[in-house]
Amino acid sequence: MELKKQFSDKALEDFKLIDQAVKEGNEQAFASLMERYKRPVYHMVLKMVRNVDDAEDLTIEAFAKSFKNLHKFKKDFTFSTWLFRIATNNAIDFIRKKRLDTMSLDTSFTDDNGEAVGIDVEDKNLNPQEEAIKSQKIELIQMFVTKLPAKYQRLVRLRYFDELSYEEIATELDAPLGTVKAQLHRARELMYDLVKNKKEHI
Repeated sequence: MELKKQFSDKALEDFKLIDQAVKEGNEQAFASLMERYKRPVYHMVLKMVRNVDDAEDLTIEAFAKSFKNLHKFKKDFTFSTWLFRIATNNAIDFIRKKRLDTMSLDTSFTDDNGEAVGIDVEDKNLNPQEEAIKSQKIELIQMFVTKLPAKYQRLVRLRYFDELSYEEIATELDAPLGTVKAQLHRARELMYDLVKNKKEHI
């Protein structure tokens, strides 16, 4: 009775789907949750990172993480609040890492006008937090990548594990940029299906 007073009908329906997914192993239940929130999560992440490709990557990572931790969900707040928190934190970690790609070094150098000159040195080393984030991401995606068709596996590994840009992947594979983007988009769609646990084998 307390849940009915505290939460909306939609939230209660989410709770029911979570119970079906966790306690009964109902594959369609998580699929329903994913279909319900995939677009709102994507649009929220897109506002944060302002890049369509990155937003798609981060959205699937958020659902993979929520799928893995669904058994830990507690009905103290709504599923959407929990999911959006996961997606937001994931996007913040991504933004922080992007900003930490370079570090400034204070120097005593001056230019011809006597102005102090700063030097940016690219920092290839990840701090412990970034290492943890990367290993967690790899662990999540590893759950699904081996079930993808072979032609998509390498693309996904280059993008998610090696963290190459689309341009770098195109160079690595000697393939047109448009082809790389299209195939990665298809790979993500297949991974969404795997996250929803609709297909054990493709």
